[in-house]
Amino acid sequence: MRKDAESPFDAWLWGEVLLLGLLAAQLALFAAYPGLRPAYGVSAARLVFETVVMLGGGIVAVLAGIRFSVEGRQLDLFLSSGFFVGAASTLAFSIAPALGGDAISRTEAWPGVAGRLLAWTLIAAAPFVHGRVRARQRTLGDALVGFALVLVLIWLASRSLGNALPFVPADGNADAPFPLTLSFGLQALLNLVALVGFGLRFRSRGQDLDRFVALGATLLLFASLTYLFAPLSATTDLSQGDFLRVLAYGVLLVGVWRAIRASEFGRAVAEERARVAREIHDGLAQYLFAVSTHASMLEDGAPVEEVVPRLKEAAASAQQEARFAVLALSSASGSAPFDAALRRYVEFLTADGELEVELDVDGRVSLAPDEQIEVFRIVQEGLANVRKHAGARRAEVVIAERDGQRVVAVRDDGGGFKRDGGAGAGQGLKNIRARSAAIEGAFDVRSAPGYGTELVVTLRA
Repeated sequence: MRKDAESPFDAWLWGEVLLLGLLAAQLALFAAYPGLRPAYGVSAARLVFETVVMLGGGIVAVLAGIRFSVEGRQLDLFLSSGFFVGAASTLAFSIAPALGGDAISRTEAWPGVAGRLLAWTLIAAAPFVHGRVRARQRTLGDALVGFALVLVLIWLASRSLGNALPFVPADGNADAPFPLTLSFGLQALLNLVALVGFGLRFRSRGQDLDRFVALGATLLLFASLTYLFAPLSATTDLSQGDFLRVLAYGVLLVGVWRAIRASEFGRAVAEERARVAREIHDGLAQYLFAVSTHASMLEDGAPVEEVVPRLKEAAASAQQEARFAVLALSSASGSAPFDAALRRYVEFLTADGELEVELDVDGRVSLAPDEQIEVFRIVQEGLANVRKHAGARRAEVVIAERDGQRVVAVRDDGGGFKRDGGAGAGQGLKNIRARSAAIEGAFDVRSAPGYGTELVVTLRA
């Protein structure tokens, strides 16, 4: 069990070792032989790259924010805030100033550097925070507005300092100032912290998001190290570090998207568990309670000839209900065709010959998984009402399309009832109405004394 549990982490770890080795070899080669280092001095191409990175970071921020609004994890709050800061600073300080074709000035370049450091400080801290937030939307909104104000303050501070800021070289012919070199070193350190943090989270939790963020941090680590050895990429030129950044954000997009899909699957599983619990409570548990009650009556000395027949009837009903529940749940989970499960149910119901049921299912009518189990229970409840209350000999179940709408109808030839009360307000009909509402369907009862009853559920479009 321990070995199997660690195998995904082992695979990730060996992949990381291989990737680190390849990227380190590439970095060492270009550091030792600067003449081999590719550089593309095209400002328009750099603008395209910055736009791609900005869009990638913005989408990751939105996806992480969506995940936070659903689950409330502080991890997602830090991720959303960090990628928002990174995307906003790239847009404000790298893309917008270059749209007119001018070189980025020092009062715009340094706020961009500060924004990237702030962004990766938040991202690097994300794997080390724990807990959930209750006021999720409010907290996320306050955080994004707060960090937007921080970026504005950074820009204002840069404008006030003006020429006092160190010069940022526009090409490879000038040496990078020490603060710029230090900033790339700090960013590489933050990328490393994020790599280690998310790697440890993946080892302990095994979640896909941690693996993909660690992989993205690995690529960004070497992008930062490339900038450290090739500062010309800080302004207009392109280097291999820019390609690594674009690749990294592509990896991050995949990871966050997979995490959202996993969250949706988790909610679907939770809903299915709740549905199973409701099925057991509404059906099997009631009969088992009756069995327990009759057994207690025997224990207290009740007449055997009166209690035993009721006990046998309750036990038989519980056994039949268990079969019905298995059929319904197997149909809804896709392990048995819906119409086949429904036909088997009708066979069980009519085995004693007390009621004849004709089943007509149009194969062209498609039912969603949530509709299948509710329709199954609606038919079950409807036929149970026919057996108990209608005094009918024959019933018909129709699942078809009428006037462009999908309908489920249960008709009988029983005595019928008046719509102004009595049986019309029975618990069975209330249950059918509630189940119809659960799948956004409309429920109607058509009945009159001496003319039988028809229950009609019109499913959602």
